Amino acid sequence: MRVDNYSVCVFAAVFSAITGCSSSSQYPAEGAVKSLLANTERDLVFVEGGRFWLGDVGDEFGRPFVPIMENNKPTIKVELDNFSILSKEVSWGEFLVFLQDEGRADEYTVKNGFRNAVRLPIKTSDDPASPNYEHKPARSPNYWEAENYCAWLAEKTGHPFALPTEAQWEYAARNRGRAIAYATDTGELEPDKYLQRRPIDPMQEVSGNVLIHSSSRVERRPVGSYPPNPLGLHDMTGNVPEWTRDWFQPGYNHLSSTNPVAEEPDEANPLTKSVRDLAGYGDHTGGLATVYGRRAVNVNSPNQGFRCVVNHPEPINS
Repeated sequence: MRVDNYSVCVFAAVFSAITGCSSSSQYPAEGAVKSLLANTERDLVFVEGGRFWLGDVGDEFGRPFVPIMENNKPTIKVELDNFSILSKEVSWGEFLVFLQDEGRADEYTVKNGFRNAVRLPIKTSDDPASPNYEHKPARSPNYWEAENYCAWLAEKTGHPFALPTEAQWEYAARNRGRAIAYATDTGELEPDKYLQRRPIDPMQEVSGNVLIHSSSRVERRPVGSYPPNPLGLHDMTGNVPEWTRDWFQPGYNHLSSTNPVAEEPDEANPLTKSVRDLAGYGDHTGGLATVYGRRAVNVNSPNQGFRCVVNHPEPINS
């Protein structure tokens, strides 16, 4: 007999109001897919394309935003078409609906060889104290599942969803390519002290405009906890780092000038994709928390979040 997540949670609540309900069911709750798709379309932000200098453009005094890094220099001028991008990182609740709909929610276990499940299981919870709380940002078990999620949205909606290219990600984080350091409401950092206090209280009031404090914990705030950047995008600085579609290569000289994307792996980095928002790791020294930081990450790494874009010239939710 098929038992949906809602029934399990109701049953569990009778016996335990403390631990909350965690789910790795092979089936999404009734109506969950339909609700997710409606919410996803509503949360898309339309970004008008244009030309901008991709890479570390430096501040008004000519100083690089990331002095300890050379893989974001020299800058190149590129042109992007219009696109839409999710205003928030994909949450655990959303990610598990996808895996359940695909019938693969129970694949990522220690028993099946997914060692990171000891630290952070691939599941969802209704307990705000859990790192897997349904509204906190998901950490995809690898690059491919992040890509699969966006492809699943495309199949379900008929819209051309995909992971953002590096250029799309940076253009949106920089409020359509402006020379700013952080993708916050003010362009400056006002760090939340959430992870600096022990013990961590998940009900602690949100402070500041970004979560970047370095921590070995996997704990994060729910998506959208902080004010968005001027385009209406949350957590493009902080919370979790994010996968992009590009295979990583140092610098940008390999890219075309129109809608650039690195489609082929670099021989020196054959299994690495480019990850943006290094503040999501908690790194904030040497300019790494700025929107210009980028890192080569193995496609099997389980520590990244993500968001999707729709490559369409008109708004989807107008």
